[in-house]
Amino acid sequence: MKNIRNFCIIAHIDHGKSTLADKLLQQTHTLNERDQKDQVLDSMDLERERGITIKSHAIQMEYQFEGQFYTLNLIDTPGHVDFSYEVSRSIAACEGALLVVDATQGIQAQTISNLYLALNHDLEIIPILNKIDMDSAMPDEVEDQIIDLIGCNREDVLRVSAKTGFGIDQVLEAIIHKIPAPKGDPNAPLQALIFDSVFNSFRGIIAYFRIMNGTLNTNDHVKFMATGKEYEADEIGVLKLRQVPRQTMSAGDVGYIISGIKSSREVKVGDTITHIANPSQSAIEGFENVKPMVFAGIYPVDADDYEELRASIEKLQLNDASLVFEPESSIALGFGFRCGFLGLLHMEIIQERLDREFDMDVITTVPNVQFKAYTTSGEVVEVHNPSGLPEVTKIDHIEEPYIVAQIISKSEYLGNIMTLCIEKRGVMKNQVYLTSDRVEVTFEMPLSEIVFDFYDKLKSISRGYASFDYHIKGYQPANLVKLDILLNGEPVDALSTLIHRDNAYSFGRRMCEKLKELIPRQQFDIAIQASIGAKIIARETVKALRKDVTAKCYGGDISRKRKLLEKQKKGKKRMRQVGNVEVPQSAFLAVLRLD
Repeated sequence: MKNIRNFCIIAHIDHGKSTLADKLLQQTHTLNERDQKDQVLDSMDLERERGITIKSHAIQMEYQFEGQFYTLNLIDTPGHVDFSYEVSRSIAACEGALLVVDATQGIQAQTISNLYLALNHDLEIIPILNKIDMDSAMPDEVEDQIIDLIGCNREDVLRVSAKTGFGIDQVLEAIIHKIPAPKGDPNAPLQALIFDSVFNSFRGIIAYFRIMNGTLNTNDHVKFMATGKEYEADEIGVLKLRQVPRQTMSAGDVGYIISGIKSSREVKVGDTITHIANPSQSAIEGFENVKPMVFAGIYPVDADDYEELRASIEKLQLNDASLVFEPESSIALGFGFRCGFLGLLHMEIIQERLDREFDMDVITTVPNVQFKAYTTSGEVVEVHNPSGLPEVTKIDHIEEPYIVAQIISKSEYLGNIMTLCIEKRGVMKNQVYLTSDRVEVTFEMPLSEIVFDFYDKLKSISRGYASFDYHIKGYQPANLVKLDILLNGEPVDALSTLIHRDNAYSFGRRMCEKLKELIPRQQFDIAIQASIGAKIIARETVKALRKDVTAKCYGGDISRKRKLLEKQKKGKKRMRQVGNVEVPQSAFLAVLRLD
């Protein structure tokens, strides 16, 4: 055990985490020339294109140092805020972390939030300054930021260029000298932490674990504590580039277990594996069921594809246990699913994967968050969809989720950022100058305000410099109303939203104006109305297409023209009773991008 080192890499998006991992794999000869490619741990095409890690990975390296062989387990973590629970479990499986900071950009918001997670788990932090070969690097300034942040000595900060390979030896040496060996008792009852799982179409779910205490052998009878399910350990082993089976593994080891599990719901990240014969009395702390924060309806463009869409989402769920879905139907869009996502990036990735991997064309409705409605009889109703809201007369009050948002930016953009946050009903809590021209502001704001277009706006007003990170704080009472859109008096359920009363009037007006442009003209007038309950707050009319029936009457008596116009009027009236209005696909998309 004394020669094992378990560590993870903490970095903001695009600070060179995957490149550093590649170089470590090369330096320890884990990869041969044939397997060598960029971002070797990012296996999904989507990850490579966007330069982000979506699924966390783990890989074992062997390294000879001063005559001894060391086993280094790199547990890779996703860098994005939506996947912070996965990050926390990966961090819990480690004893140390490499903190990678880009020398051209300095410290960003997500670096700080993941660093706090690592410090809470008492990890040994090794600060690394990456990209020092770039012309725009500011090594001395960024080094000062790192020293301010974690309070280390100047000589502790390693200057590295992951691209050219400069300084990689120092990193490996620091991992061996500074990161402590795992503690744990191989003879105690088995406790293994699951930090990730992947789906293999031939072998079922493969769970990745780190053994904290005890020993695990092939064909042992094991139990997953959170779900209470029992399995045979058909195969266990370590993770190189491919899986390498082992007969036995003990405390401190990181590896995988295959036990023929078919459903991803049975393997939860953060769960504890123990023996049935000699069970551990307590599970490893920190387990929680991942709760989706953003909800949206996903509908097939062609109604006949409903079953195909169900199959596609089920397959995606095998890969991604944090995706939650249930069937729902809408008058305007037919049958579809209400899906729960961890955040907006997660939602975008699921949409993209449905399109690429399953070739599914889907319509996504307006994303919203989960509200809690308290009724006058004392019940609490969880509302994922505006149509699920109880009647207005029965509601006592509604609560909505609030977040604490940390934004780090150049100080010249501070005014614009504060204006944006206050527009989104944010309340400023704190403001700290990290350096003379970098500032960190902390706001409390409703989650429902940021699911729309907050991130895009933040990036554009700060010219891409601001970095944003948030965590959920809890629920607070809110003055929310349900805004309905009516076409000829009929509500279109897919366009209804829950919105703050102060914003409802302007939003309803803008919706009506936008729909007026998009709905094609019919043979009769179409009234587009926005209503709160029975009260109409905005109205636009799409004028009817009219044939000029009086064109043939030139001269003569006025009563001839009037007779023809009366006849046309009757026809229009009859048509309005039978005619229905189709809302085009573009209208749903336009509502998402109202600005």
